[in-house]
Amino acid sequence: MDDVTLARDQDAPTMTNQRWTFLCVSEDESPVRQFTVTQRALLYLPSWTAGVVTVMAALAMIIVIDGSARVEVLKVQAEKDAISREVEAIRARVSQVEGSLDQFIDNDERFRLVAGLDPIDAEIFEVGVGGPGLTTLESDPMWETDPAAAEAVFSASYDLGAIERRASLLSESMAEAMESLLANYARLAAMPSIEPTAGTGRRSSSFSQARLHPIYDRTMPHLGMDLAAVEGAPILAAADGVVIYAGYKVGYGRTVDVDHGFGFMTRYAHASRIVAESGQEVSRGDFLAYVGDSGTATASHLHYEVWVDGVAQDPTEYILLGGVIP
Repeated sequence: MDDVTLARDQDAPTMTNQRWTFLCVSEDESPVRQFTVTQRALLYLPSWTAGVVTVMAALAMIIVIDGSARVEVLKVQAEKDAISREVEAIRARVSQVEGSLDQFIDNDERFRLVAGLDPIDAEIFEVGVGGPGLTTLESDPMWETDPAAAEAVFSASYDLGAIERRASLLSESMAEAMESLLANYARLAAMPSIEPTAGTGRRSSSFSQARLHPIYDRTMPHLGMDLAAVEGAPILAAADGVVIYAGYKVGYGRTVDVDHGFGFMTRYAHASRIVAESGQEVSRGDFLAYVGDSGTATASHLHYEVWVDGVAQDPTEYILLGGVIP
């Protein structure tokens, strides 16, 4: 280990010209080393030390600030990349939703046709937008700092807006179709579409405005049809409705009248016994009465009439297997 000996030169005439000699002596046989420093240099040593410390501190700050800035840049870049990936994922999902929406629109067209409505034109489903006040790409806050990201976000936002408008239009269209379909369903349920008794399958007399009456022996309107059936065979409601009359009518005998709504009314006459009651709600196929020969009749049969808006119609035009349904 070196021993350092400090010696002052006694020959210096003034204090400021004094010199200090530093001797470095090693414990081994290495030669002695000496360094001479003037008094004036020693006076500036604290300032030099402070300057060096300041410079070192400034360099350290620059390194720290630069490192922090680099970390922030990397962090911002990572966030930007994450946002870009998220936007791309959203756009991919938007594309999938658009494909599903197109399928729904195709189904809506068929749905509307079944409901008796015209399909909506494909151009209407594009639901384009425009005009003053519409948000533009350049108005996006990100446009000035990152045009590419701004364009991606704007495109995804526009596509989502288009999907929202198309979905809203589709919802309105399906609601309209459903309302029409329910109305048609109720009308179909009210339409007298079955033969109202399980008879022999023979129609003994048809609808006519001028038929020779078998009893009165003169031409008279026959405002229904006669279905041959054995006495006691069930008489069934031809459609959904409400019994508005259950009793005896002159000429008709024991009779049941059913109001089906939508202008439809059916009449079942010459029954031997009535089981339905006035005010009773019935469904197509419900039991109303038994076949008989009450009233003006030559034999057991069912006299069946169909009235539409107060006008008698040929019942065969409404029976599914025997005529055309309007």
